[in-house]
Amino acid sequence: MRNGNQTEYSGESSASTSLSSQQDVEDDQMIALVLSEEYAKLDGAVARRLTNLEPVPHVPRINSFIPTVNDASMDHQRLLQRLNVYGLCEVKVSGDGNCQFRALSDQLYRSPEHHKHVRKEIVKQLKDHRSLYECYVPMKYKKYHKKMAKSGEWGDHVTLQAAADNFAAKICLLTSFRDTCFIEIIPLYQAPQRELWLSFWSEVHYNSLYEIRDAPIQPKPKRKHWLF
Repeated sequence: MRNGNQTEYSGESSASTSLSSQQDVEDDQMIALVLSEEYAKLDGAVARRLTNLEPVPHVPRINSFIPTVNDASMDHQRLLQRLNVYGLCEVKVSGDGNCQFRALSDQLYRSPEHHKHVRKEIVKQLKDHRSLYECYVPMKYKKYHKKMAKSGEWGDHVTLQAAADNFAAKICLLTSFRDTCFIEIIPLYQAPQRELWLSFWSEVHYNSLYEIRDAPIQPKPKRKHWLF
């Protein structure tokens, strides 16, 4: 009788452990599902805000001019007004010449601090697929991608195209241009797997773009390169 009770108790204990283990697995699966849905919401939130905007096709080009202080100030006000209209905000990144790469890093990894890796990947894309970008660069191409490999070298619209191609991402710019509010950069030979949203204070500075409620809190960057 005693042995029988022990056997019965052991069986109940084993069944209980098995059920507990199964519950843990189900809990983990539920957590993973919730997290994936939350990231999906985050990736699509800005796009939903801007569904009424008609994007302008992107033409890769290198940086050719810097606006005057007066023009830059007017453009900055126009960008702030657009952010306000669409309920969006910028996560501001340092204006140290790496702002495009910092903003892309923030969108890709939720931190601007991986900008060196982002730049390295983009330069590798430029080197490995020269035929895709050479026609947009009015200088010796080797000189161009060597220059772009240097920290502090400003990114341009060619590097944005290379970033879209390398990271399989549609890159969307909310800009300060008077007549071009919204620009899309689409990967050339593959379907985009995600969207990256940047604000573009035209020809001056890039920041990472979020819905106000989703924006992470970051310390204020140093004031450099036209930043007020």
